[in-house]
Amino acid sequence: MVSAVGSADSTTRRGPGMRPVCCAAQSLIWLMALQAGSAVAQAAVEEDELAMAFGDKASISIATGNRQPLRRAPAVATVITAEEIAAMGARDIDEALEAVPGVHVSRSNQGFPALYVMRGIYSEFNPQTLVLLNGVPLTTLFVGNRGNVWGGLPLDNVARIEVIRGPGSALYGADAYAGVVNIITKSAADVAGTEFGVRGGSFSTYEAWIQHGGQIGALKAAAYLRVGRTDGYRRTIDRDNQSFLDGLFGTRASLAPGPVNTGHEGVDASLALEWSKLQLRASYKLRDKLGTGAGAAGALDPVGKGRSERFLTDLSWNDIEIAPRWKLDLSASAFHYSNEFPQPLQLFPPGAFGGAFPQGMIGAPQTWERQVRLAAVVSHSSNGHQWRLGIGHDDLDMYRTQEFKNFSLVPSGPFIGLPVPTPGAQVVEFPVAESFVAPHRRRVDYVYVQDEWNFRRDWTLTTGVRHDRYSDVGGTTNPRVALVWDASLDLTTKLLYGRAFRAPSFTEQYSINNPVIRGNPDLQPETIRTLEAALAWQAGVDLQVNLNMFRYAMRDIIRTTQASDGSAVFNNIGSQRGRGAELEALWQASRGLRLSGHYAYQRSIDEDAGRDAGYAPRQHLWARADWSFRSGWLFSAQANHVADRRRAAGDPRSDIADYTTLDLVLRNARGKKGWELGVTVRNLFNADVREPSLSPGIAYPNDLPMAPRSVVLQAIYHL
Repeated sequence: MVSAVGSADSTTRRGPGMRPVCCAAQSLIWLMALQAGSAVAQAAVEEDELAMAFGDKASISIATGNRQPLRRAPAVATVITAEEIAAMGARDIDEALEAVPGVHVSRSNQGFPALYVMRGIYSEFNPQTLVLLNGVPLTTLFVGNRGNVWGGLPLDNVARIEVIRGPGSALYGADAYAGVVNIITKSAADVAGTEFGVRGGSFSTYEAWIQHGGQIGALKAAAYLRVGRTDGYRRTIDRDNQSFLDGLFGTRASLAPGPVNTGHEGVDASLALEWSKLQLRASYKLRDKLGTGAGAAGALDPVGKGRSERFLTDLSWNDIEIAPRWKLDLSASAFHYSNEFPQPLQLFPPGAFGGAFPQGMIGAPQTWERQVRLAAVVSHSSNGHQWRLGIGHDDLDMYRTQEFKNFSLVPSGPFIGLPVPTPGAQVVEFPVAESFVAPHRRRVDYVYVQDEWNFRRDWTLTTGVRHDRYSDVGGTTNPRVALVWDASLDLTTKLLYGRAFRAPSFTEQYSINNPVIRGNPDLQPETIRTLEAALAWQAGVDLQVNLNMFRYAMRDIIRTTQASDGSAVFNNIGSQRGRGAELEALWQASRGLRLSGHYAYQRSIDEDAGRDAGYAPRQHLWARADWSFRSGWLFSAQANHVADRRRAAGDPRSDIADYTTLDLVLRNARGKKGWELGVTVRNLFNADVREPSLSPGIAYPNDLPMAPRSVVLQAIYHL
């Protein structure tokens, strides 16, 4: 993996003191090479096979919208290729992102969806990290993240993952706050034939997929279909929220100790068509019978199952020449998302609240969304400048909501927020006006301008600004400035500044009929200002070292405050500041051995509480070794150490336990045709991995247990 500010290809650079050799010397070298050709070729096989495991990572597109060398991109960025995904044995996006410096993959308390925590910026649903699929946001409107019925995203059809740590709102608008992740799926050129794959392993996990890429005349096409299921791991929760309530009511209703519920079934499909400068992509993602993790309300739920469907289509027409040195890009996308609970959530078990709910406290809040996005970008190059002017319109519509439940909540008085059963504690559909939220629609218009100015041979200044106008929260303007200097043939430095924002989600603005937490239609976006310095040093032909340092200040963080009636309401009241550094290295130790790793440190302070913001690791160490041996075999070992996680203000528990995991991958890579076999062992030594439960820890005092040791076997056949 190449990350941070990147590096130039060592084969194209000359170190200090090197001079072009004369023609006679070149001829002599070629003659010697030809005479010893067979021996050299045999010795280089392992080196070539190891290089294939890393693929082409020398460029990136999400930093400016233009494809450019990674080392010169005006951002702190990482690229993970399909070849590297295979080498690390990553099956899901969560496993790949843990390898990015400054990123830790945690889990939400509600249903265990992944949280992509960047540089200490942690929240319950993680809306501060923008995830794109081929440049189109996967953000859902109700919560503001990828959806709580997420169920992961497989990587067999992913060509590359591009990650920016730091603000991206000057280009991508809302939610490009802590960082941006762009998942780029495979095109016809990436597949180039037909591939069949099967995979199976621990927790009764089974997957099968097929993908094909080809060309008919000028039409290029790639198609992918995957089906899979898993029972999920079943680590034990010792105590839950109902355990606490049992102490209050003198009951024994809790299902704890008991296992978490992490199983699901899934279908993924995609189609990519290219004809000249036109590109059409369509994808479908179904997650069904998705378990609720440790429960949606802090109590174990072996009954509830979620279902989500995503349809995403995007059409683009790029590089349209409208005049000499002037080009136009046009794009349109449509995204439909539904979040349902065919088997309603058991928020609390039978016998809860002093026996008031003999069948348990049941609820099923459901939403349906459609999003349409239109954009146009004009680009122009002249006199060392590359200009981009973009305009766009987003129509974001949560057009339907529905709620089934067998309770209501006391709206006022000394028992505010306590549940009251419906007649006979029957599950009934509540009218929209009496449910958790009503349908809402948001429209966004935006314009941005960006200039990449190569004002001297080794200097580039990138400046940009974007203004977003929301129909419900007003306008926000976010600039960026980036100075990139190739200080020498071996050293690239960067100084970066950016401002970003996160728009409030619909649950934060419009939640109703919930006296415990109410929405606030007057909310304004959260904001962050970030300053970064980065350098990439080619310390030797075989050694690359990157260092990134950052500081940020968050303002108007959306948090809950106590209202006069005892309920909580969302408000812009929080502030947080952070600083840190990320050090990474890549060393080609020998022809067949490559070592890489990174160490990330961050310190984030909740300024209102005057103490650590909590939850995110202050220290994160990741290391990996890739060894090519024999012909076509690759062995990888990676260690992940997560340390120094503090509790948030108001939480009296001791700090969250550190952990270290070791993963092993063995696979053969025999080229583009034939069989490819592999085995992956995750958490080899069965470490007790736990992610933090939220303050004050009443629901899960011993935190959230993650997967134990697992083994997965896979077989892929390339036609």
